Amino acid sequence: IGMLTDSRSFVSYPRHEYFRRILCDLVGGWVEQGLYPNDPQALETLIANICYYNTKRYFPFFVIESKPPTKPEA
Repeated sequence: IGMLTDSRSFVSYPRHEYFRRILCDLVGGWVEQGLYPNDPQALETLIANICYYNTKRYFPFFVIESKPPTKPEA
């Protein structure tokens, strides 16, 4: 389902970044070897699913999606 760690901890951010870099390097190697198609959209979907969406679907947490703050009008 992806990397298992407490992502709320500030010190976990480097671990998540390291995981994503290793994952992208691995998948990039597959593409270079011809083991996976060189399709940017498919690659983006694969990485996004592994790093985010698989976990989101696996755990039945109710999460309120936040919206970015709007800029007040002058």
